[in-house]
Amino acid sequence: MKKTVHKANTRGFADHGWLKSYHTFSFANYQNPERTRFGLLRVLNDDVVEAGKGFGTHPHDNMEIITIPLQGELAHKDSTGTKEVIKPGEVQIMSAGSGLTHSEFNNSELDPVNLLQIWVFPKEKNIPPRYEQKLFSSKERSNKIATLISPDKTNGALWINQDSYFSIVNLDPGKSVTYNVNRKDNGVYVFVINGEIEAAGEKLFKRDALGVYEIENVETNAIQNSEILFIEVPMS
Repeated sequence: MKKTVHKANTRGFADHGWLKSYHTFSFANYQNPERTRFGLLRVLNDDVVEAGKGFGTHPHDNMEIITIPLQGELAHKDSTGTKEVIKPGEVQIMSAGSGLTHSEFNNSELDPVNLLQIWVFPKEKNIPPRYEQKLFSSKERSNKIATLISPDKTNGALWINQDSYFSIVNLDPGKSVTYNVNRKDNGVYVFVINGEIEAAGEKLFKRDALGVYEIENVETNAIQNSEILFIEVPMS
């Protein structure tokens, strides 16, 4: 097993007034040559957008972009004609492919929105841009791992243009789960959304993360009520 630990307080931080953003990996003005990516996981931003504010129309290409709202609602609009509002419990994936533009705004004039935005390098380049979102029941993730995103189009998860898997679990104190790696050359990035856990011999708290590879599985034990995101990606 090989592993790397990223504690929450070591992330990059940007305060733009209307946006407060923590960067797990190098992004915009935060550049850390030791934190550029984990395998094909390129970006993991933890954003808080103030009421009525947001990201104006901007371009992307050849990137798999995943958005997971944690609190509040996010309004999405893109050049494919898609207009949606994304809420907690829902997951959005967008294949930027050959190129598109989009905007993302807080859907509330009163309350902030907190979201995770995650980028994964694609498997095939220049595919037609595409958009999907789905609501996942909280029962699906209670003390068991629920797959959110997968390269398999038949298992009820959202499809990703990469040999990558996103899964989530809500663990009660004292409960444990074992995440089994789907592809032997993949690594797993374990991100603690909330709570306190122990995984691969490491104690992790809210917004801490652990990247592990050259493994078959990762056992995770909850010390407190915890919400954990597993991001499995090719390492090269």
